[in-house]
Amino acid sequence: MSPKLGLIAGNGRFPFLLLEAARAHGLTVVVAAIKEETSPEMDERAAADPGVIVHWMSLGELSRLIDTFRAEGVTRAVMAGQVRHKQIFSSIRPDWRLAKLLLSLRTRNTDMLLGAVAKVLGDEGIELISSTAYLEPLLAKPGVLTERPPSDDELKDIEYGITVAKAVAAYDLGQTVVIAAQACVAVEAMEGTDATIARAGALFATLDAGGSTLSRALTVVKVAKPNQDMRFDVPVVGLPTILAMQAAGATCLCVEAGRTLLFDRAAMVLAANNAGIALLAR
Repeated sequence: MSPKLGLIAGNGRFPFLLLEAARAHGLTVVVAAIKEETSPEMDERAAADPGVIVHWMSLGELSRLIDTFRAEGVTRAVMAGQVRHKQIFSSIRPDWRLAKLLLSLRTRNTDMLLGAVAKVLGDEGIELISSTAYLEPLLAKPGVLTERPPSDDELKDIEYGITVAKAVAAYDLGQTVVIAAQACVAVEAMEGTDATIARAGALFATLDAGGSTLSRALTVVKVAKPNQDMRFDVPVVGLPTILAMQAAGATCLCVEAGRTLLFDRAAMVLAANNAGIALLAR
């Protein structure tokens, strides 16, 4: 029997990409599919492959997650896909183990919450490994990825944006900022990157189009946290990011090389080129 890898699957395509990579390495994948987040498509993927085993559970069922992995003989696991931070304020009902964990936290930001879950898993003999495991080729490499490089004004916005984004990320509030004319237009919090970009676009849409000497072009900067734990919450961009930028009128995207995953890179770059968007990995 092939070795088993546990996969705690959030939303989006990330869990499926990691699943395919793990299967290519000959691993049997035991998926803990989160009812509130994971795509129902996961059942279709499992039905077509005996090497994929899916167990559905609620976000609040930490004990069930541990019991499932232990019953399946899983000793190594990975988190892949977003679990929206706002879910901690939703109608989920934490089991006794998760409730105890939540009560023990000083703050309920992403690092604190997921770090505590990782420790509980470790105490139960389940090692949580990097979410980039098996996906190293998808990490952004340094350089301009599009036909058009950033303009001088966009480079100025990038420099300022990196300073702001790193400061914000250090507090685990978000990893994305939107900049225009060296001014911060929007900062990511619980809503996520695409919603932050949309908010910046909506704000600029309310401005008077005439009379300003300042550029109205929006530059999006996404960074890793200063002490990024690669086991979870790794920065991810993809085609939806470019589409959100296009809708908002943003013209440049800068991500952190070596610490940002690029999903659907070819489609992403093609869409950026067609929209005249510059994409830089720093």
